[in-house]
Amino acid sequence: MRRRPAGGRALITGGQASLALWFALPLVPVALWALASRWNDSQVLPEEWGPAGAGSALADGAAASFATSLALGLTTAALATPAGAMAAYALAFGRLRGERAAALLLLAPVFVPPFVIVMGVNVAFLWLRVPPAVALALVLMVTAIPYTTFVMRAALASYDIGAEEAARTLGASPRGVLRRIRIPMLAGGLAASAFLAFLVGWSDYVLTLLIGGGQLVTVPMRVAAAASGTGNHALVAALSVAAVAPPLLLLLVINRLSVPRTSRPATDADARERADTELTGASA
Repeated sequence: MRRRPAGGRALITGGQASLALWFALPLVPVALWALASRWNDSQVLPEEWGPAGAGSALADGAAASFATSLALGLTTAALATPAGAMAAYALAFGRLRGERAAALLLLAPVFVPPFVIVMGVNVAFLWLRVPPAVALALVLMVTAIPYTTFVMRAALASYDIGAEEAARTLGASPRGVLRRIRIPMLAGGLAASAFLAFLVGWSDYVLTLLIGGGQLVTVPMRVAAAASGTGNHALVAALSVAAVAPPLLLLLVINRLSVPRTSRPATDADARERADTELTGASA
């Protein structure tokens, strides 16, 4: 295995640090305001520290909005991730006649402005008396499917379909192939797809406002309302931290889980042993 030159490693490390600083630096004033009770514009740091912003946010109903956003994000991830994975698998290995048409159809929610479709769909939901929470979950799932589908399609580009065929030859059931071969080999792509789908449900504003009809109030809606109407910087900062924290923590967890547990490079013998183990388990 070839090692990168020391200068190349330093350049990559410096680039990563600069990119992290670029994204983290704008969050510093927000974090300081969330911990401040009073901060004069002429002062570099807050004059008084305290949980005034968090207290105002809780009094304003931020806890319920946080739970609503979390439920929407998790529901969107739970619905859109398997749907996108199945669509990507069909596009990659299904030998569809209208593959291009299917791909364009899956991308339609990205091309078309969401409110254009939602205005008509919402009328149908009201006529069918679909609860707003159910209707919003369905629309967010459709919105997230393009991202999950094409992330999974990229993951399937390096997927070895021969492992599934070998497992079936050994007598593995479809469920065994899915559980012991496909899901473990595509775990990274599935995690990335679920993260993007969670972001769609967590951060949506327009669709939630139109379909929820004021009954579903999420964290982004709280942030927008506080920023445009209250003038309370501590409240806006506390709500903004609540909006940023869950996706950031989820990203850190996914990144942590994707790091190999050992730094020892895998050999051909290790790869063959792992493949034999997976095939034996799938055929059981």
